Amino acid sequence: MMGLRIGKNPQAMIATTPRPIPILRELLRSPMCVVTRATTYANRRNLAPAFFQHIIAKYKGTRLGRQELEGDILEEAEGALWTRLMVEQARDGRKSELLRTVVAVDPALSATASSALTGIVVAGRGYDQRVYVLADLSGRFSPDSWARVAVNAYKQYNADRIVAEGNQGGELVRKTLQTVDANVPIAIVHARHSKQARAEPVAALYEQRRVTHIAPFPELDDQLCTWEPLCGEPSPDRLDAMVWAVSALMFQGEEPKIVQPFVAGTKRYIPGQETSFY
Repeated sequence: MMGLRIGKNPQAMIATTPRPIPILRELLRSPMCVVTRATTYANRRNLAPAFFQHIIAKYKGTRLGRQELEGDILEEAEGALWTRLMVEQARDGRKSELLRTVVAVDPALSATASSALTGIVVAGRGYDQRVYVLADLSGRFSPDSWARVAVNAYKQYNADRIVAEGNQGGELVRKTLQTVDANVPIAIVHARHSKQARAEPVAALYEQRRVTHIAPFPELDDQLCTWEPLCGEPSPDRLDAMVWAVSALMFQGEEPKIVQPFVAGTKRYIPGQETSFY
């Protein structure tokens, strides 16, 4: 868009197979974007017969064929661990006093315009043994900035600790957080299994309807429903942070001392500040 600045009516044309990624979903919603669709069949005379027959035989009548042959944009990727229904069911309006709360961080290696985001997700486990996703604070930050966002979230949500992935340098991640607040409890976690193996138990909790999103998280929702682990795609930042948070709450069995529990989805007064949880 920054390049479309010369002339009276600058325009651009984008031709693509419509995968359900955030930028395409945004374009489809934009009133400034004109959408036309064409199927593989419309291009038949320009394709080699053997190629056309092979593609049709492979994809015709399949869900993926709707995307590859018909040009439909699917609400979730075929190999995704989460479905839109699972995510929508997580917005169920439940509330619970929280037994534990963590801030999970999946730090990016750099903060350039093309680098990945730093995933920062706050989640808690209720006395009802359900997970409550409280906030998605992910963004493209410098190391000092993401550390401040994480520490501020730790204080705002009265968390037990910060859980940070340390595969790219655990001690460096720890020291970055400690430069902001030397007293914040930090757990450095390392990936010993594949991203799919870590994500599958968390997706199972969604399928069992044991996870509540206390607010809409559209960017996180899109990542959950479009990541295809079997395609070899790297798991995205928001999803990674959420998986670390839920894993720390539900699969490690550690019970820190409860200091000031609050009710997910409500306001609670903490001495010296009023903190809102929506």
